[in-house]
Amino acid sequence: MSNASKRAAGTAKELQGKVEKTVGKLVGSERLEAEGRARELTGRAEKEIAKGKARVTGAVEEVAGRVQRAVGDLVDDPETSARGELRKAKGKARQLANH
Repeated sequence: MSNASKRAAGTAKELQGKVEKTVGKLVGSERLEAEGRARELTGRAEKEIAKGKARVTGAVEEVAGRVQRAVGDLVDDPETSARGELRKAKGKARQLANH
């Protein structure tokens, strides 16, 4: 399962829990309300874990891009420097998209 699907599954589970919790409140079922709250929190945790993994991946990608750019600058290879700069930008974008 991809990170995006794990994030979507966590969001879906969180929403399902909210609905279940609300239904439990409406019908006066403490058990249903508690199960809904538990599902909601589990979904939120799954979503946050997926976002955290994506942020770490982005940070690694950003550092690798910095290194690639430095190597390109060192050996006077503009193409390698440009690829490194692009990789660094992709890493930053991935981190920002998952905050």
